[in-house]
Amino acid sequence: MRLLTEGKKVILATVIQQSGSTPRKRGAQMVIREDGSFLGSVGGGRLEAEVLQEASKLWTEDRAKVLAFHLTGQEVAETEMLCGGDVEIFLEPLSPGLTELYARLLEIKKQGGEAALATVISSEPVREGTGDKGLIVPKGKGLGPLALEGDALTAAHEVIQEKKVRLIPYQGKRLYLEPIFSEPTLYIFGAGHISRHITPVARMVGFKVVVIDDRSEYASQEYFPQADEIWVEEFEGIGKKIDPDEQTYMVIVTRGHLHDYTVLKQVLHTDCRYIGMIGSHRKRDLIYQQLMQEGHTQKELERVHAPIGLDINAETPEEIAVSIVAELIKVRAEGRPAQEKA
Repeated sequence: MRLLTEGKKVILATVIQQSGSTPRKRGAQMVIREDGSFLGSVGGGRLEAEVLQEASKLWTEDRAKVLAFHLTGQEVAETEMLCGGDVEIFLEPLSPGLTELYARLLEIKKQGGEAALATVISSEPVREGTGDKGLIVPKGKGLGPLALEGDALTAAHEVIQEKKVRLIPYQGKRLYLEPIFSEPTLYIFGAGHISRHITPVARMVGFKVVVIDDRSEYASQEYFPQADEIWVEEFEGIGKKIDPDEQTYMVIVTRGHLHDYTVLKQVLHTDCRYIGMIGSHRKRDLIYQQLMQEGHTQKELERVHAPIGLDINAETPEEIAVSIVAELIKVRAEGRPAQEKA
């Protein structure tokens, strides 16, 4: 987004179709800068090298391009991949005229909401203001030059509801529909050493991070420069200030047994995607026993990941943070449609 507003040229590479076993699934994307540097990945190895090579030709041609890769037999061996399948990757130069559209898209991701981004798959020369891209929202007017009607509009609304990418025929071409929704939000309760290491790793893999602690000397920008938000709040009553949904993840790593219990009892009944609590099996069982005496059910407690994190024999705060974020990634991936999992 920043590159577009600065008038810089950007090429977006998107996996629009795949079958069989391939490095990345439909929806994987990579942003390519004019100097050849890039963000993201569409598969790595030789496949990605060829994508970058083809992209380098488009800076002067000013047109989009579809690349087809058949990763089978000898071609798989040459790409050094242990995968076999077919992949289509769409390379499109992004026009500065789309700045407003992408600003709205970014707003949805950061602040909430949902939409479908529609892109006409074509290799024709790019012309400013042509109807090749649009943002469709559930209610109200869409944004961008592309206005959908009939079956295409219906498909866009289905993509919003199902949160699945879709490629459909459209006016003799094809239309790629991509769901846009808010980033998953990770609430970290506790501002200790482990939280400081969780935050940058979680941000790196696509989580919005909110750090919460009742101590202002710990819950600060100095200790958490990469956190999206920092709340200095008492743990008692914090549940009333959070509106969790299926895109919400809770990590409980406070400084003690009492605070962990205080937070857990408030979030157990919520519709969040993940709850994890740090501590030993003994500590967990003591907290569970107290919660069950207060009327919480075994079913509620079974959804808690405790001890938190994947079992990788982690010991240091850095290692524990990696194990926790790895578990968040695992849970997030299990919630995706099968064809979108990497």
